[in-house]
Amino acid sequence: MIQFLKKVSKSHNTLIRIAAFAAAGSCFLYGRSELDSRPTVALSIPASWSEPLFLPCQTTQGLKVSSIPAFDHRGLGLPLFASRVGPAPPSDAEKETPGVAGDGQKPCPQCLGRDTIANAAANVGPAVVNISVPHGIYGIAAAKSMGSGTIIDKDGTILTCAHVVTGFYSSRAVSKGKVEVTLQDGRTFEGTVMNADFHSDIAIVKINSKSPLPMAKLGSSSKLRPGDWVVAIGCPLSLQNTVTAGIVSCVDRKSSDLGLGGIRREYLQTDCAINVGNSGGPLVNIDGEVVGVNIMKVDDAVGLSFAVPIDSVSKITEQFKKRGRVIRPWLGLKMIDLNEMIIEQLKERDTTFPAVTEGVLIAMVTPGSPASRAGFRSGDVVIELDSHRVASIKEIIEIMGDRVGVPLKAVVKRSVNSTITLTVLPEESNPDM
Repeated sequence: MIQFLKKVSKSHNTLIRIAAFAAAGSCFLYGRSELDSRPTVALSIPASWSEPLFLPCQTTQGLKVSSIPAFDHRGLGLPLFASRVGPAPPSDAEKETPGVAGDGQKPCPQCLGRDTIANAAANVGPAVVNISVPHGIYGIAAAKSMGSGTIIDKDGTILTCAHVVTGFYSSRAVSKGKVEVTLQDGRTFEGTVMNADFHSDIAIVKINSKSPLPMAKLGSSSKLRPGDWVVAIGCPLSLQNTVTAGIVSCVDRKSSDLGLGGIRREYLQTDCAINVGNSGGPLVNIDGEVVGVNIMKVDDAVGLSFAVPIDSVSKITEQFKKRGRVIRPWLGLKMIDLNEMIIEQLKERDTTFPAVTEGVLIAMVTPGSPASRAGFRSGDVVIELDSHRVASIKEIIEIMGDRVGVPLKAVVKRSVNSTITLTVLPEESNPDM
C-alpha cells in the first residue's frame, strides 16, 4: 500500500491522487474499526510526501508548512461515524472541560465556553427571588408590583431596588410593611423592608427561614471592562427564573449622561435584555458572581440597560448596618475630570490656566455652600484632598466617604500658577436635593 501511494503521489493527475488516498484511508478505517470499541484514526504522512499532496492551484510560498505527526478525531469531541448506534462515550476534551456546574472547578476567566453562561446562571439562579408588593388603601389590595432580588447571606438578607419595595409618591416614606418573597424552588416567605436609599435606589429586605437558604457570591465591579460578558437574572413581567446575556457597554456611565439630577452617581451600562420586573435582580459575571443590581432601562431604545455597581452597593449596605441610613457629605461644587488632552486644550485657550498634569477642575461653586465659605472659586484645580493626590471626581468622593462635619484640607492651583490651601467642612446632603 505504501509503495502504491508513493507511486500515485508522483502522478500529475490530481483526481487520481485524491481518490487513491481516499481509498487508502477507507481501507485503514475499515481495518481499525471494531463493533465493541470506539473507532480511532491515527494517520501519519511522511515529510517527503507532504509537498506532492498540494493541489496544483496551491503553493507553499508565504505559508508555514509543518509536518503533523498524527490526527486524533477524538479532539473534535465527535463520533467518527454518524450512523453509530447509541450515545458515544464522552471524549477526553469533554472530560477535561472546566467550569461545569457542580464540579468544583472555576471557569477560565479568559475563556467563553459552551457552558460558561449556563454555569454562571446556575450558580446564582437559586438565590434570585421574586418580590411582590401589594398596593391598596384601608387594607384592600388594589394591585401588586413585581420585582426581583438576590439573597446575599445565609440569614436571609435580600438585595433589591428601593422603588420595588417602597412607595412612589414620597422619597422619605419607607414601607416597613410586609412583602411576599418567592424563591426559585417555589418556597414563599413574608419579607420585611429593612432599609432603603432612594438616591442609589438600593434596598434591603429580610426573610426568616428554618431551612437553609441559597445565597449568591458578591464579586467586584471594579474588575469589569467594556466588552466583558455578563448575565442578567430576574422575573421580568412575572416570568420567574428568566436569564438574559450581553456585554458590558460602559463601566462608569454618569447619572448626568442620563439626564438624572441630584447627587452624582455612576452605573454599569449593558446590552442585556431588561424589562419590567427585572429591577432589583442581579447582574452576574461569567464566574457566577454578582457585580451589579439591575435598576433601569431606556424605554425607547434597544440594548441600553443600567445597573448599580456592586462595589457601590457594598458601601451602601455597610452604612445600613452601621447607622441604618446612608450619609453623603456635600461640598457644593460642580466639578470636571481633567486629562492630558483637556488640559492641553485649556492651556491653548487661556495661557493663565494653572500648570498641572492632573486634577479636578471646579466649574461652579454653589453660593452659601461649604465650598463657598471655604474660599473655592470657579477655575480652581483641586490637586490634593486630605493629603491624597486626586485625579478624578470619583477619588474625591471616595476620600470624603461619610465624613460630615470633619474638616478636610484641599490644595488647589489657580491661574498664574498660584497654589492655595483651603479647609472645607462638608455638610450632609439634603435627602430631597
